[in-house]
Amino acid sequence: MSDTFFFPSKMLIHGEWVDALNGVKQDVFSPGDQSLVGAIAYGGEEETERAIQSASQAFTTWKKVLPAERARLLRKFYELMIARKDELAKIMTAESGKPMAESRAEIDYAASFLELYAEEIRRIYGETIPTINHDRRFIVMRQPIGVCAAITPWNFPSSMVTRKVGAALAAGCTIVLKPDHRTPFSALALGALALEAGIPAGVFNIVLGPAPEIGQYMCAHHTVRKVTFTGSTEVGRVLMAQCAPTIKRLSLELGGNAPFIICEDANPHDAAQQLVTGKMRNAGQSCVSPNRVMIHKKHYEWILTEITSLMQKLQVGPGTDEKNNVGPLIDRKGVEKVDALVQDALKKGARCLLGGKPHAAGQNFYSPTVIADISPEMEIAHKEIFGPVIAASIFESDDEIIARANNSEYGLASYVFTNDYKRLFRYAEELEYGMVGFNAGVTSTSVTPFGGIKQSGLGREGSHFGLEEYLNVKSVCVAGLA
Repeated sequence: MSDTFFFPSKMLIHGEWVDALNGVKQDVFSPGDQSLVGAIAYGGEEETERAIQSASQAFTTWKKVLPAERARLLRKFYELMIARKDELAKIMTAESGKPMAESRAEIDYAASFLELYAEEIRRIYGETIPTINHDRRFIVMRQPIGVCAAITPWNFPSSMVTRKVGAALAAGCTIVLKPDHRTPFSALALGALALEAGIPAGVFNIVLGPAPEIGQYMCAHHTVRKVTFTGSTEVGRVLMAQCAPTIKRLSLELGGNAPFIICEDANPHDAAQQLVTGKMRNAGQSCVSPNRVMIHKKHYEWILTEITSLMQKLQVGPGTDEKNNVGPLIDRKGVEKVDALVQDALKKGARCLLGGKPHAAGQNFYSPTVIADISPEMEIAHKEIFGPVIAASIFESDDEIIARANNSEYGLASYVFTNDYKRLFRYAEELEYGMVGFNAGVTSTSVTPFGGIKQSGLGREGSHFGLEEYLNVKSVCVAGLA
């Protein structure tokens, strides 16, 4: 991690690493032990303007690069990520705290988006439409939107970058990225790899600084044609309002409140194991993490006992220690939020079967926790937990649980465990969520569309649907041919 090429601390603008014009730097600390990871250049509007102008200049040539050449460059980018997986994983664990095994898995996942879009470039097809007059022909073209702005979160600091950047570059767009200030080095390392892969100057730019200032500048800028954001619903609302005056294309991947439903005909052993696996990924800090666990009365007490036993076996501690499989939360505020939700539930009658308090491993750690008998008056029944807490309730019928699952402003991910194909299709059609996983606690892949409905966002990422988010459809009419 001392290699300056793989650990840049400056902004990437037009193919060069630059300091903030004001000379300001900001320290980045590891959430695991509060050690200093490094100091980054910390700019603002001036650097963002330079990056946008760079992207605009580069777009005039990048959009004309032949698909086969764009595919070759993205493929090279992918290969470099795989070759440097261990270095990238160490950077991610240092700044985010997640266990090394999870960091390595995320690098594989992040790289898969570059591989996918290197292949999808060749399938950006146009169309011809049957004519209505003998002297006319109708053609449909798909063309890149233009300069795009991306704002990415801290919880998946590599995959949220490649999921956006890969699609944008494949479509022929250029992009300015603003990563979270808590996990900037993962994004900067990807910028270094993009340069090594031969991505031309200005096609992929990275700016660092205060998110409200830079985000607002991106949203208001007439040159930026699309904004893509992953983060909270509250911030998504702000960005949507800021984009309104310039009518930008928006992709918003926002908050979730995922129901995890275990039906009476489910395999309880499999459901319990997959619940713990899905919930404890990144210590529960995922927008698709199981949030409202709903268990049929037939299995309720048995599954509570089983998941408590599984959670007790987890090793909590710094992600740099390979034996640990639960790392810290991103900061102290995260711990305080999780504990407030747990204590509110316990005061209102929930049972605590495990944990229920911060962990002794350090100030940003929270104990793996299981609480039962969740009821609607508890805040945890409605709010995204974002921590290592399983909060379970009981149900008796399909009608009851579908209504309860849909009683949320969010609609991102949902999970159902059942072996009844009739029930499967009913839940698939009636659950108001952008993604439904059956008998699977982790469902995200690069080849399937990722995104939600309701207040969980707009648009899709991943798969060919994600590529379409960066393309304009143009209708062409040619007359006088008779």
